[in-house]
Amino acid sequence: MKRKTDSQKIKEALTRRVEKILPDREGLKKLIQKTRIRLYLGIDPTGSKLHLGHTIALRKLQEFSDLGHEAILVVGTGTVLAGDPSARNETRPRITEKEIRENMATWKKQAKKILDFSKVKIQYNGDWLLKLSLKEVIEIASHISAIKLFKRDMFQRRLKRGDTVWTHETLYPLLQGYDSVVLDVDLEIGGTDQTFNMLIGRELQQKMRGREKFILTVPMVLGIDGKQMSKTSGNCIWLTDNPNQMFGKIMSLPDNLIITYFDLLTRVPMDLLSQYRKELGTKKVNPMELKEKLALEIVKMYHSEKAAQGAVREFIRIFKEKKLPAKIPIIKVKDRKLNILDLLIKTKVAASRSEAKRLILQKGVKINGIIQKDWKKDVETQKGQIIQVGKRKFVRLG
Repeated sequence: MKRKTDSQKIKEALTRRVEKILPDREGLKKLIQKTRIRLYLGIDPTGSKLHLGHTIALRKLQEFSDLGHEAILVVGTGTVLAGDPSARNETRPRITEKEIRENMATWKKQAKKILDFSKVKIQYNGDWLLKLSLKEVIEIASHISAIKLFKRDMFQRRLKRGDTVWTHETLYPLLQGYDSVVLDVDLEIGGTDQTFNMLIGRELQQKMRGREKFILTVPMVLGIDGKQMSKTSGNCIWLTDNPNQMFGKIMSLPDNLIITYFDLLTRVPMDLLSQYRKELGTKKVNPMELKEKLALEIVKMYHSEKAAQGAVREFIRIFKEKKLPAKIPIIKVKDRKLNILDLLIKTKVAASRSEAKRLILQKGVKINGIIQKDWKKDVETQKGQIIQVGKRKFVRLG
């Protein structure tokens, strides 16, 4: 593929949705102006769904691909077995190979909404990490200080609490870092939470390949509740969300995140973004108006213009006119009586009993419009009953 040297596009690739470039931005700029580089982004298959937070790094990978560089998406089928400890206060639960396969089942379909796989290659780091001999593991480990690995802030916090740090967790940066050596890359892209791991990769590339590797970090985006977006907190906007779900979630966003979402998650031009920021700051525009524009833009990106307009109408129907959705999924339940937790699981509005219990305690569950407060109660099921979870999930019993 021919390398493109458009100065404006290069500038945008190196500045928009970019937190830091290490060791320096100017050095990377000179390199990509001079030659075609190889770069990669790694994602571990810890869950089956990708959320909008993932799209920031994915879109950056595609930007470099569009400039004619060799872009690789690495799926962490090897690293996921160790479990990334980054930004975590406790050890990740171990994952099985069956869970890995199930998690990856629809990944490519989801990622295709951002990545052009005729340009971007997919590789799986299990293909090389799971074949390493003991001698090779020792060789990799001999290049990195154990003290450096143990000084990680999340490990220090655990030790101060009296918790432990497991050996396999300290190995994670080495395994991710070795990806850079195997692929022999010039650049690695990742979220700010991956900085330590990527720096280990840079050190390994310098010591084992004798050359530099640049690091580009992208910002982490907060969820719809203003807290860190994560799959366990229920505050994510998923790429698998239908248009109505996606639109409704964005409309619930705190006002202080509107501009951040426009900047990190849309293709809105920078001059228009500046206009929105000014209008919001001077209160010349109602935040709800900007939120609706944001929701429309994002739903169009991942669905279509028609779907976005339909989501607007549905939002007005439910939240302004206080009506039920025009279309409610019908789920058949054979049991005449069910514990409410089991009912929420069978109707697929909750993934587990613990989640169902949490939703009830938060007064987030209604049956036929009545808030449910007792998570121990049994429910007499009837055809036509409407179960509502939160503001956006509805099912009708068939």
